[in-house]
Amino acid sequence: MNNLLTKIEDIPKNRELIIFDLDGTLVESKSEIDGKMAELFKKLLEKNRVAVIGGGKYELFQQNLVSKLNAPDKLLKKLFLFPVTATSFYRYESGEWKLVYSNNFSAEQREKVFEAFKKVFAELNYTHPEKIYGELIEDRDSQITFSALGQLAPLDLKNEWKEENEGIKIKIAEALRKLLPDMEVRVAGTTSIDVTAKGIDKEYGIHQIKERLGIPLEKMFFVGDALFPGGNDYAALNTGIPCFLVQGIEDTKKIIRHILSD
Repeated sequence: MNNLLTKIEDIPKNRELIIFDLDGTLVESKSEIDGKMAELFKKLLEKNRVAVIGGGKYELFQQNLVSKLNAPDKLLKKLFLFPVTATSFYRYESGEWKLVYSNNFSAEQREKVFEAFKKVFAELNYTHPEKIYGELIEDRDSQITFSALGQLAPLDLKNEWKEENEGIKIKIAEALRKLLPDMEVRVAGTTSIDVTAKGIDKEYGIHQIKERLGIPLEKMFFVGDALFPGGNDYAALNTGIPCFLVQGIEDTKKIIRHILSD
């Protein structure tokens, strides 16, 4: 797509809102933002409004991003959080974070998703790793997420698993899509697969930003690490806004420095 940029020097500096994915883009998978990124992020907030759309729960956004910024209220008011793949939206008002909306699964939908995972594992003869860290399949109210090593697995083990098993993760996602045609199934993070209601993805989140913040699409720019078919950032390309695929957080730091440069 012609809105997928490949050179940092082509990134526009005049956008009113910068949108980031979280894991793999601003932070390592389920890890806290590092000091240099936090410093750059705050400088960006002084210049632009910023939105973050990620697959993690709201609590992870607070733990790994917001609480580590030590940002004053005037900057937090310019930050907009869209956890669990934009199925919910939080903004900072009157000194606290307030929930604007949340699109939760029904009990029937939850049961259908969990049953689909069970069937796919059996069909593919997939065996879970012997050691699991936390929940394998986590109900995040508005999203259900499978993490191959568990939700609390160490990053080094997750990276190792991804290198050896990326193919099987894609096969699991493809099989799930056949069983859940009325839902969105996306490959996410290093070991994860996200399931949300149909039409709920990062394209949906970006349009929510447009409607609720009154910012035109032509004044936005998106940065993510999964802007490939089946990736959980790919839907952002459908909005037509300029997007940039990063290979990790160091790429993101370069992008922020570019936007901040005169």
